Amino acid sequence: MSLITLSEPQSTVAEAYQSLRTSLEFSSLEKPVHSILVAAVDNSTDKSTSAANLAVVMAQAGDRVILVDGDLRQPRQHELFGLANNSGLAQWLEAGGAPPLQQTVLPNLRLLAGGPAVSNPVALLSTRRLGERLGELAALAQYVLVDAPSLLSVTDAALWASQVDGVVLLVSGGSTQKTQAQRAKAVLERVQAKLLGAVLLNAE
Repeated sequence: MSLITLSEPQSTVAEAYQSLRTSLEFSSLEKPVHSILVAAVDNSTDKSTSAANLAVVMAQAGDRVILVDGDLRQPRQHELFGLANNSGLAQWLEAGGAPPLQQTVLPNLRLLAGGPAVSNPVALLSTRRLGERLGELAALAQYVLVDAPSLLSVTDAALWASQVDGVVLLVSGGSTQKTQAQRAKAVLERVQAKLLGAVLLNAE
């Protein structure tokens, strides 16, 4: 099961996600952080599972969380939580109205799925529109976590990064190269994103 924080909450991996949650909580003491992008450097990193597990431990700690599947190219969050994907972020960005949130098995965690595929995802992800929608979601929860494509694959993640309060950068041990991590950091600096920290996954 991919959601180890649900299936094995006492495991070492689950403890690591709980430590990450605590670190994020302390990082927002000076300036509140409500919206967070969980961003992978490259496609070798399972950013969707990482974002989902972080959302779970936040909800388990009592925080009201909305997990947004911002990967309109290959949405996976609905699969991880066993929910539908017939309406989601793409449709909400187009039509507006109330966000089509779905309740997960955790009372404090709701999911905004990616929705059916659209022909031109970048056209939907204008910074103004993202800023407005994130503001609406932030009014409904304490934390909004966003899962998006990797920083070096397409421009989607950079657009999200420019609008959220902070970014958690995921680096995969043994596969992510140093030059790739440096390029990803440069992308974040270019859009003036706040880097909350980096997480090393698959460390040997």
